[in-house]
Amino acid sequence: MKLSVLAALNAERAARRTAVLVTELASGRQRLVKAADFDADPLADALAAQVASRKSGVVAVGGNDYFLSVAVPPVKAVAIGAVHISQALAPMARLAGIDLTIVDPRTAFASKSRFPDVTVLAEWPDVALPRIGLDGHSALIALTHDPKIDDPAIAAGLSAGCFYVGALGSRKTHARRVERLAAAGFGEADIARIRAPVGLDIGAVSPAEIAVSILAEIIAAQHKKPARPVAA
Repeated sequence: MKLSVLAALNAERAARRTAVLVTELASGRQRLVKAADFDADPLADALAAQVASRKSGVVAVGGNDYFLSVAVPPVKAVAIGAVHISQALAPMARLAGIDLTIVDPRTAFASKSRFPDVTVLAEWPDVALPRIGLDGHSALIALTHDPKIDDPAIAAGLSAGCFYVGALGSRKTHARRVERLAAAGFGEADIARIRAPVGLDIGAVSPAEIAVSILAEIIAAQHKKPARPVAA
């Protein structure tokens, strides 16, 4: 690999942007395709399929074989609220390879004794989230039921382009949330990205079941699989 290609690949990794190193197997020629250039690339369909699988592999296009080395940033998730659902979600996320951070300014909840193996920040979202650094490979889950805590976090997730933004609450609760976000300047398209009520509709009742439904919805969004329509 040329040093210039390696440097460009490392730059994309450092910036948490998806990229694919394309190697033409017959000639050995290599080129780096950045996420912003996927759609215009001659291998657009193959790139999209390989990135969706998050795996590297050989593809045949136009009579030529190519090895697509996929560099996709790892998913990081932030749960707003050190609640029972978060306690159940944390070990599940770890098994799924998702790095989860808990943010909750309520120090009685956000304690290491309740979350011994998870990063817990006893801070307000507007303080913690800029340091965490949300991006298009981040999932944000608002679970406190307190607008003072949840709303700023949801706004940050939408503004950062998180691939998943979910919020706990009934449809009535979400309707009021929509009004507040609209008043704050968010448009219909942005607000429609919020998964609320949070989680796949599997009839979940207990905190553990709700955590399963949330993790499943995050994984579906990660792989861009269609889920149920978002409730407005």
